[in-house]
Amino acid sequence: MIRASVPSPFGWLTLTEVGGRITALSWSGGAGVPETDVLKAAADQMAGYFAGRRAAFDLPFDLGQGFQRDFLATLLTIPYGETRTYGDLARALGVSAQAIGQACGANRIPILIPCHRVLGATGLGGYSGAGGVETKVALLRLEGAAGLLI
Repeated sequence: MIRASVPSPFGWLTLTEVGGRITALSWSGGAGVPETDVLKAAADQMAGYFAGRRAAFDLPFDLGQGFQRDFLATLLTIPYGETRTYGDLARALGVSAQAIGQACGANRIPILIPCHRVLGATGLGGYSGAGGVETKVALLRLEGAAGLLI
């Protein structure tokens, strides 16, 4: 396991790499500078994203297994600046909206795997990252998510 911290508008974020794949992003710092090709690429791509120059990440992720893998793969298909509802994803994956909410909360690689693009049917829904819904709103605004009353 190799870790590195990168700056963001939300403070320092720490990326974890195992076996050449990003396995986690945590809302803290203090892990040192990126030293592997994967972590250097992640830091560079994140800087581009936060500067508004990058709309997608081209990184190797460890998505896990089973439903969580399928769910995270589905999140990766939501385009930059667009959103889906918990219900949309529930129908696509054949599970309950509650299961989608729980899977969003269990996303170990937020921002890079965009759970912030998942909304409730009548509102923003929650966000498990540091800063909660305020961080979700900031990420959606950064992306210019259309049609949001935020």
